[in-house]
This record gives sequence, structure tokens and C-alpha cells, in this order.
Amino acid sequence: MISMKQLEVPTSMRAVVTRSHGGIEQLEYREDWPTPVAAPGEVLVEVGACGLNNTDINTRSGWYAKSVREGTTVAGGTQGFIATGDDGGWGGSVQFPRIQGADVCGRVVGLGTGAPRELLGQRVLIETWIRDWSDPDNIEKCRYFGSECDGGYAEYTTVDARNVHSIESPLSDAELATFATSWATAENMLERAVVAQGDVVLVTGASGGVGTALLQLVRRRRAIPVALCNKSKANQLRAIGADAILPREPHNLPAAIDQAIGRRSVDVVADVVGGPLWPQLIDVLRAGGRYTCAGAIAGPVVEFDLRTFYLNDLTFTGATVIPPGLFTRLVGYIERGEVSPILAATYPLRDLAAAQEAFLAKQHVGNIVAIVRDPSKT
Repeated sequence: MISMKQLEVPTSMRAVVTRSHGGIEQLEYREDWPTPVAAPGEVLVEVGACGLNNTDINTRSGWYAKSVREGTTVAGGTQGFIATGDDGGWGGSVQFPRIQGADVCGRVVGLGTGAPRELLGQRVLIETWIRDWSDPDNIEKCRYFGSECDGGYAEYTTVDARNVHSIESPLSDAELATFATSWATAENMLERAVVAQGDVVLVTGASGGVGTALLQLVRRRRAIPVALCNKSKANQLRAIGADAILPREPHNLPAAIDQAIGRRSVDVVADVVGGPLWPQLIDVLRAGGRYTCAGAIAGPVVEFDLRTFYLNDLTFTGATVIPPGLFTRLVGYIERGEVSPILAATYPLRDLAAAQEAFLAKQHVGNIVAIVRDPSKT
């Protein structure tokens, strides 16, 4: 039986479509894009809001291509790093046109054959990793929502019913749309680095979406977050929970840490920046320390002294695909009020290009979100 709500879904919708790798002009706002239809086992979600993240910029600009050596600069992110290529996405090739956007908060308004009926009408967050459910732990088979399939920069999107998580929260759609990518990434980094009570954790890029999530999640584990950030953002990060604030690009990182916390080393570095500062990040790890990385916005190619690595018994982990169950735990944190969204700004969907320009300028603290739901709709 098909619900009346499903029958009322229009055949076309508003969407921002990425036409190709390249500059920000590749984002095309459309009001006549075909509304997707839920396949068997899928649900149709009416999108309320969709958060921005680095993957949007990196995929559209082609930054993931191995030929790109620089960081995600304003110029490169705006103008694009490559126009074509089969390795411009995080996992290789991307099929265009593509509706990007992974961080969706919305409501289920349609069910494909076999999708659970109880989901209809539920407010949901979408878990961003699309798995092969016959082999869910195999990360080589994982795809990313909004990269290898269409995502949330549209009025409607479809996804496997197992990827939607009902959520009960007084937070707005825009606030809830800050969580999926940034917070799941941050929690995965801390899991991979086995962060425990009492650990001192140095957080790079601490004012961004992942960085602000890390500060709160480190605190949640009763560990001690130390933030690297621009001086102008220091007070906001202290309010979020940073125990100490260091300059974004300190001349002498060990000395800066010593001045801030009375010791010259940390237990863990949680890094999303990379770039020229990277050797100092490794130098401040204590013997037996752990480094975890989920980004390289200042540059992916770094100078690596293997002696520092092996003589100090360091552990390095990359953090991209989250394990099954992590997103469910994150939803629990949100529902219990254990974490708080950091919503920096909102933009209407038609202004997604302007939102990406603001994202690249890095003047904000937290997350930027596109408002998708038509304000005239109830």
C-alpha cells in the first residue's frame, strides 16, 4: 500500500547539481531536476537541511587527484584543481552530473518495496557511508553519500533504509545537519587513536567542523583537548571546551605547548591540517604516542622523518570509513544532550556557491549549513 504522502511528492525538485570537476561555477542551481524514486529497500527523504564539509569542496575541485600537491586553498577550492580526471574523488572516479551533500537532516516521505513502514514520517539523520550489507565491515566496498551516489543538496534524496537513523531532538534541522560528517569523523579519529581519560590531545584545525567536534568529544572522554587555531577564535573555542589554545602556526610548537600546559609533549595528535607544520606535530608526541589523521587542508605532501616514527614507538592511524555502530552511538550522544552543535551560518540552497566561498574563507567557527526545505512549506 502506498501512502498518500508518497503520492503527493512532486515529479521535479530544486537541486544544486555539480556538473564536473572544476571551479565553483560547476555548481548549477536547478528547479526542474527529476525527483528520485526509492528503489527496493530504500527510503525517500525530504531534506530539511544539509551541512557543508571538505569532501564537497575536494571532490568538486578535484583535490583528491594525486597530481594535486597543495592544500585546499581559497584559490584552488574556488577555481578548481583539475577539470577532468578519473581520480578526482576520494575513492577514485566520480560520475557527473552529481548532487553532492552528505550531512542530511530530513523526514522520510516515501518507502521502496521492503523498507520498514515505521520509518514513514520519521525525522532522520542519514549515515554517510553506504555499505555492502552482505559484507558491512569491508571498507573497500564502502561508498560515500553525495559522492558515489546523489546526496542532500536537493529537496529529496534516496538512501538504503539501513542508513537512516530516527532522531528525537529539540534541535533544528540546521543544527542537526552539522553532525553527520564532522562528528562521525571526529569520533572515529578518537576511536582509532584509543583516546582515554587523562590523555592530552592536540587538535589541529580546531575551529572547523571536525575540530570543534573533536574538542567536545575529547572532553566527553574526560581527556584534555589542546587547540591550534587563529587567535581571533580563541574565546569561542574555550567556550566549547578547549583546555588550552595555541597559535595556529607556532614557531616552536614544543615551547608553545610547554607554556600552555607545563609539558612539552602530548599523548595524541588529532590532525586534519597536515602541511608544513606536520613535522612539528610528530615531534611533540611522547614516546608511545598516537597520531590520527582525517584531512590535509594545508597540504597532503609532508616531510616525514622515519627515525622519529620508529625510535619513539609511535602509532599512526588514518580515519575515513567509520565502523558499523559508531553513527548509532553518535545519535545517542545527540539525543541525550551530551554534545552541542556549533552552527556558524546558514544559506538557502540556491546560494550554495556563496556558502562554499564562506566555507573556504575559514572565518567561521563550526559548521555551515544549506537550508533546503522551502520556508513556505509547513
